[in-house]
Amino acid sequence: MPALSPKPTRADLEAARAKTVPDIIAPGLRILFCGINPGLYTAAIGHHFGRPGNRFWPALLAGGLTSRLLDPTEERLLLDWGLGITNVVARTTATADEVTPEELREGGAALIRKVKKFRPKSLALLGIGAYRAAFGRPRATLGLQPEAIGETQVWVLPNPSGLNAHFQAADFGRLFAEVASAVPA
Repeated sequence: MPALSPKPTRADLEAARAKTVPDIIAPGLRILFCGINPGLYTAAIGHHFGRPGNRFWPALLAGGLTSRLLDPTEERLLLDWGLGITNVVARTTATADEVTPEELREGGAALIRKVKKFRPKSLALLGIGAYRAAFGRPRATLGLQPEAIGETQVWVLPNPSGLNAHFQAADFGRLFAEVASAVPA
C-alpha cells in the first residue's frame, strides 16, 4: 500500500484554488470516468477523488473494475485496468455548486472533443445534474444514455462524493458493475 498523502492544511486548500488535476487518460480505454470538477482537497493533494469519504475508489472495487482498493495516489494504475479519469470542468472549487452552467456547457463540448480523440469504449459521467447541463439533456436519467459519442457509449452515474446522501456504497458498486458488464474487457 502506498504512503497516503498528508492531510492538506487550510492554507493548502486555499492555494489549491489555482491548481488543476491532470487527466489519467490514454487512447482506447475501456471506461473513462468523468467527474464534475476537482474539489479543493483533490487539487491540494493532486489526485482525483482524493477527499476521504469519496466513494469512487471503493465503487471501482465493489463493481469489479479493480482487484483491490486503490488509494488516490495510485490513480495511474487505473490505466492497467483500461480505466481513466477526467473532469467536465478543470477549474477547482470548494463545491461543485460553484461551477456555472456556462462552464458545464463549455466543458461538455471539450469532453466530446476529448472522447473523440481518445475513443474510450465507454464514458461514465459521475453526476446527473452536471450531465444534464453539460449536454443539454434536462430529462436524462441515470444509466446508459441513448446518445453515444461516436462509438463511445455514454453512461450517467451518481456523483460519488460523500455529500451525495441519495446513494449508498452498495448502490455505487451495483451501478459501476453494470457499466463494467456492458463494456468488454
